[in-house]
Amino acid sequence: MGAWWLAVIAILLLAVAAYAQYRIPSYTAGTSKIVLTRAILIAVGLGVGYVAARNYTEASDRALVLIFLIGFGLVHLPAAMILFIKRQRGSGKT
Repeated sequence: MGAWWLAVIAILLLAVAAYAQYRIPSYTAGTSKIVLTRAILIAVGLGVGYVAARNYTEASDRALVLIFLIGFGLVHLPAAMILFIKRQRGSGKT
């Protein structure tokens, strides 16, 4: 896969990650739960990004950074989808 496509996917998934991080306080009750949820998503995202980048040993340095960012954003995708559905339903904080 070319660097161009990796960049496009990375940008889209980083937007998903930003959306998830932005919406977490809207649907999470309590400051400690917000911090915990954000910390878990970030930590797992960093871990998945690291493992993904380490598995592509033949990629260039630029591609490795993009693969890391894709892994980071991919972890946020389920949370973003859940938060989007909660917003569409008009759900409150849980």
